[in-house]
Amino acid sequence: MVAIHAVQMAPVWEDPEKSLDKAEPFVAEAAGRGGVLVAFPEQFATGWDPCSHKNIQAGDGQIAKGLSRMAREHGIAVLGSFRERHSPLPRNTAVVFDPRGEEIAAYSKCHPFSPGGEECRYGPGEQIAVFSLEDVKFGIAICYDLRFADIFGAYARAGVQAVVVPSAWPGSRMEHWELFIRARAVEYQMYIAGVNTTGITPVDTYLGGTMTANPWGKIIARAGEEESVITSEIDPSRVAEVRSMFPVDRDRRPELYRRLHEV
Repeated sequence: MVAIHAVQMAPVWEDPEKSLDKAEPFVAEAAGRGGVLVAFPEQFATGWDPCSHKNIQAGDGQIAKGLSRMAREHGIAVLGSFRERHSPLPRNTAVVFDPRGEEIAAYSKCHPFSPGGEECRYGPGEQIAVFSLEDVKFGIAICYDLRFADIFGAYARAGVQAVVVPSAWPGSRMEHWELFIRARAVEYQMYIAGVNTTGITPVDTYLGGTMTANPWGKIIARAGEEESVITSEIDPSRVAEVRSMFPVDRDRRPELYRRLHEV
């Protein structure tokens, strides 16, 4: 069993330097609690904006270097997302640095948020990202990805036991937020840790609600609206137990589904 820590924080709008300064005490707090990973909301260092091309950075830019340094200096893996330079369009990318400050995973949002126009300014990712910390295999999804079960199915088939979902999920759809976190956990018998932002930005109003569901769909950790760090215990034996008790994956009929999709 390992502990992960989700940081629910509001960004300093379009100011990566100040946002990174604000983030570091949360990393220190999480490291002080023990555990293996601390994760931040979607585009935590700038605030999420589907139309902005400000602060687009390379994978070794200011935000990534800041995350790497914090991981190394505080001795804990760190996950954060940023606007990554890419051709022909930038991508909404999350990276993970291990306690030595080395990058061990990168995931670009596979489903840019078309209702907000994100798909016009940002290109989609094309691959899942899997990384291991101690005896837990993790995956990454980003916000709107929660509405697309296939991504989580791919992670389950890759042996992932917990998916971390950095998000900027608006207050107007909080019922959907919990619904999808619990649904993905139950469907694919894994832990789902949704890390949400909070506060008011030029884009929307956010109400936090960072939470983790276990493989049975039970919420085991939940934040309110305030900035905070919440801790979740990830137990890989619980994943194995639930998958053995209800062998849903064994009963899937992928050939049937492909045929039905062709109709």
